[in-house]
Amino acid sequence: MESIYYVMAWACHRKCRHCYEDRFRPYVRGQLDAVVREAEANYPRIVDHFPARMTYLDQDDPRPDGTFPEKTGRIVLSGGETLIDPVRERVTYKVIERLASKYAAQGGVRIVLQTTGDLLTDAIVGDLLDRGVWMISVASVDDFHVGLEGPEKQARFVDGLTALFERHGMRKSGLSASTRNWHEEEGPRYSFFGATPDSWIGKLWPRGRAWQNGLSGATLADNFCNRWSGGLNFLRHAYNGSEVSVEPDGSVYPCCVKTKLPIGSLLEDELIAILDSLVGEPAYEAITMGHPERMGIAHGWSEATFVERSATVTPKGAPYRNLCIGCDRFHEQVLGPILEAARARRRAVRAAGLASRRQPVPTADVER
Repeated sequence: MESIYYVMAWACHRKCRHCYEDRFRPYVRGQLDAVVREAEANYPRIVDHFPARMTYLDQDDPRPDGTFPEKTGRIVLSGGETLIDPVRERVTYKVIERLASKYAAQGGVRIVLQTTGDLLTDAIVGDLLDRGVWMISVASVDDFHVGLEGPEKQARFVDGLTALFERHGMRKSGLSASTRNWHEEEGPRYSFFGATPDSWIGKLWPRGRAWQNGLSGATLADNFCNRWSGGLNFLRHAYNGSEVSVEPDGSVYPCCVKTKLPIGSLLEDELIAILDSLVGEPAYEAITMGHPERMGIAHGWSEATFVERSATVTPKGAPYRNLCIGCDRFHEQVLGPILEAARARRRAVRAAGLASRRQPVPTADVER
């Protein structure tokens, strides 16, 4: 597989107004311990259920003989904030170590650590590189992050972190965060991005606090599905362009924006088994092709019906229409039983495999 976006824990030291997830926020005392314990308890099984190899065949870069080269994929470790206490020691470092060990003899993996950047120190950068992190990606260079409003503050922030990274022999990524293939560079690397029109995303998501605060200006023309880190190609896990998002409880989604329902759980099933169980399901084939407006055709929802049900009113009272809204409603009204049927099929396969392993091995008759 080319890419996994793994949200390890909900805890964050910020509560940004543009965030796509309400659960990313500061937690204190017992609440903080609860979200850290969830992440700590679940990450071993989640990582163990990642693909056996994090490699993919790149159809965009064929060899002269027409075959496709096998390339190393990436796992983006995110939050929340991955570096706050106690997430850093109890979860982040442990996940990095487990990933590095899992893939060391299996083609490797590019481990990307995503952070707001304001907690980075020389000691932490050293710890991350020593454990095998290939890139540190600072995802806060925008006006939505308190203290970084305006180009002057952002320039000082970037300059300070650049000096820190380069003291450790890191090089700046030469590719934009919005492109797909930046993980093909040699590491260790560092990068900066933010929620700006020219980097990552201009139209904010109809999700979380961005939605509650009336920040999303996305229209029907803004198809989050038909882009990198959307649902595009998520089912084609053997090839370039496939990515899924994973939450701290093991829930799997075909996009970072997240569908209304998860497609499975890594606490139960291997990731590849989850994806393969949805191959041929019309709704998810439509998502993987980047055309969510077609996901209901097999269930009586024409494209016109889907577009009609993509209309809503924002929390601020303004009319709004985006394909993510139609996708949410189709999941709520139709896809629950389909996902449960896929889960039952996976459970039956697991049970059959367990039963076969328990059968005694017959012994051959010995000629006397």
